[in-house]
Amino acid sequence: MIKVSLIIPIYNEAGHLADFLKRIDNLDLGVPKELVFVNDCSKDGSEKILTGYPFKSEHQIFHHPANRGKGAAIQLGISKARGDIVGVQDADFEYDMNDIPTLIEPILGNKADVVYGSRFKKSGEQVHRTMHYIVNRFLTFLSNLTTGIYLTDMETCYKFFRREIIQNIKLDSQRFGFEPEITAKIAYLKVRIMEYAISYYPRNYFQGKKITWKDGIAAVRHIFYYSFLVKPEDYLKKELPEAYRPQGKQWL
Repeated sequence: MIKVSLIIPIYNEAGHLADFLKRIDNLDLGVPKELVFVNDCSKDGSEKILTGYPFKSEHQIFHHPANRGKGAAIQLGISKARGDIVGVQDADFEYDMNDIPTLIEPILGNKADVVYGSRFKKSGEQVHRTMHYIVNRFLTFLSNLTTGIYLTDMETCYKFFRREIIQNIKLDSQRFGFEPEITAKIAYLKVRIMEYAISYYPRNYFQGKKITWKDGIAAVRHIFYYSFLVKPEDYLKKELPEAYRPQGKQWL
């Protein structure tokens, strides 16, 4: 049976982590799931909460000895994932994990190879902080211009991939550059991409939100760098199945 791996980076989430772990452990996706946690050198007791939790679900736990950033944590999680579908889940409640069954359904039904969950498609639960909304829409606009694919929410956390795709793309963004990097790289491939509306409940910085204006500036740089300055032969692994390679490319 098809299995879903959820990559869950953790950095200083102790205030709500026990509740989050209970909810994600009990989450029913309709198919088996694997939880892949990467503790990015938390300093607030998150490691103790994580390692002491009595999971019922299949799970793996990894630790970075020094803080390396969300992108580095996602890379480690992807490399260790054993599920047929691989997705990213933040260790908080900004995103509604009950949306995940809807997001994986197109892949399960062989209608898509990659699915993004969009905070900006119409749904009944969308509430946005004005500045983050403007920045996210601007970054998505730039990404669409440079990649040639139309998305409404490039910066979304919820991205799901067939494992044979995501594990055969080399990634190098260490902090919050994963979103523009992976979008630019999958845009080059012969894959079917879909978007579905999701619910969103944004945190503020007092509640633990970590992304800052500096990451927005870095995202602009990442969008142009990965779209124009990185060659596909440098980031696509030879194990990438032929079905996803663009026709006429003989460099693999």
